[in-house]
Amino acid sequence: MSNVETIKVVPARYPLRAVGAAVALFILAVVVQSVAFNPRWDWAVFAHWFFDPAILEGVGQTLLLTLIGTALSVVLGGVLALARLSSSWLLSSLAWGYIWLFRSLPLIVVLIVLYNFSYLYDTLSLGVPFTGITWGSFETINVLGQFSTAVVGLTLVQSAYTAEIIRGGFLGVDHGQYEAAAALGLPAWRRTVRIILPQALRTILPSGFNEIISLAKGTAMVYVLAMPELFYTIQMIYNRTQEVIPLLMVGAAWYLAITTVLSAIQYMVERALARSERRSAVNHNRVARRTRSVTTTPAQEPIHASLS
Repeated sequence: MSNVETIKVVPARYPLRAVGAAVALFILAVVVQSVAFNPRWDWAVFAHWFFDPAILEGVGQTLLLTLIGTALSVVLGGVLALARLSSSWLLSSLAWGYIWLFRSLPLIVVLIVLYNFSYLYDTLSLGVPFTGITWGSFETINVLGQFSTAVVGLTLVQSAYTAEIIRGGFLGVDHGQYEAAAALGLPAWRRTVRIILPQALRTILPSGFNEIISLAKGTAMVYVLAMPELFYTIQMIYNRTQEVIPLLMVGAAWYLAITTVLSAIQYMVERALARSERRSAVNHNRVARRTRSVTTTPAQEPIHASLS
């Protein structure tokens, strides 16, 4: 009769992990208590101003600047990225110079220069350089107002960063994909849009959404234009009421809400992209197995004939 040895499974213990969790919870409790029960935070004032129409209008301006700036910077940044990757030394050099310039200049400097652009140039003309041929002329002060200056400034700076993100995504695609796409005889634009870009999106999306979130917070810089976006509106209110901290907390809460929504959109987009990649991989494996089953013919058994 054989003896059966019983093996007792003991789960691994991590005492340092438990200590770290306890310390983290203790620190969190201290912070919550100091913020929630300190009367100097003036949470009643925070609640009074949070949904104020002036604040909501500022939030709307911030969201509009973020949306337009993102759309224009993606378009301009994509063009700059393609120019940087171009085999033309002129296009590549011009795109590099643009990116170098606007990545070097602070956003607030660009905004102030654009807002005072009418001091440098009275009119903006569209025509042939070094000739008297013009198709249109506009007074600068009428073209670059507060909103247009903010949009142009945000787009110029953000597109420089977006161009490098898109360029990095394209460079992250294996060179064999370019060769395979070229071997199919597809036009360059079709190769880029249908084959290279879907693969580059895996690298572009995380960094791209980081830049969108930075742009949403960077709209606070347009306060130098006296434009009533969220931060400027809060400044005007607390300069009048002297309730600085609770109004700054109103702005912080709204910026947290905006960035949280953008982070959720990023998560859903990345999840949908990963799901589509898994689906395409499964379909590719099915097609490959079906192709192998059709092309592979079973070996024929030898036929034995009787000779009489």
